[in-house]
Amino acid sequence: MKYIDIEKWERKEHFNFFHRMDYPQYNICANIDISNFFDYIRTNKLSFYYAMIHSTTYIANKIINFKYRIREDEIILHDKISPSFTDMNNIDEDDLFKFVTVNMKEDIFEFAEYAEEKSKKQKEYFSFDEQVGRDDLVYITCIPWISFTHISHTITLNKNDSVPRISWGKYFNENDKVLLPFSVQVNHALVDGIHIGKYLFELQKYINNL
Repeated sequence: MKYIDIEKWERKEHFNFFHRMDYPQYNICANIDISNFFDYIRTNKLSFYYAMIHSTTYIANKIINFKYRIREDEIILHDKISPSFTDMNNIDEDDLFKFVTVNMKEDIFEFAEYAEEKSKKQKEYFSFDEQVGRDDLVYITCIPWISFTHISHTITLNKNDSVPRISWGKYFNENDKVLLPFSVQVNHALVDGIHIGKYLFELQKYINNL
């Protein structure tokens, strides 16, 4: 992690412009093609959810703007970010979810096994001990019951909130492809549309070539 000198930062004007907004968050939704990804996880007996969490976080780490954070009106750049995701607690007993935070691992198989084990062991719905003081995260959720065209997230009205929020819905078939509704929400003081475009392009390329 390192601090960015705002006065010498190329985003200085853009940061100052959007940081003065009461609500600098914005959201972009798009369909991504998961046809190859779907075949890959079935062949390798991977969990769709944990493999997707890994893929989305892996690519977020490749886009520098996704690793900037606003901390007490200063800018920091993390070396690595990790996922904090929702997971169903015990769908056979109730319909409540929990927040699970894990450290990112490079290997998709190692990560999927680790994330599933961590989730199964966690009994608390909201275990914030691992999140206190951390902003080296990306928040991830899934709504597998709905093929949405738009989604919004609950958020505290804090213009320094700069943790990206990534979500996806129910995949569907169209023109011999398997498509996934996918959403990215970010703080505009740090991330512009071009950066979300780069993120979605790199994510698509990554899952196409697994």
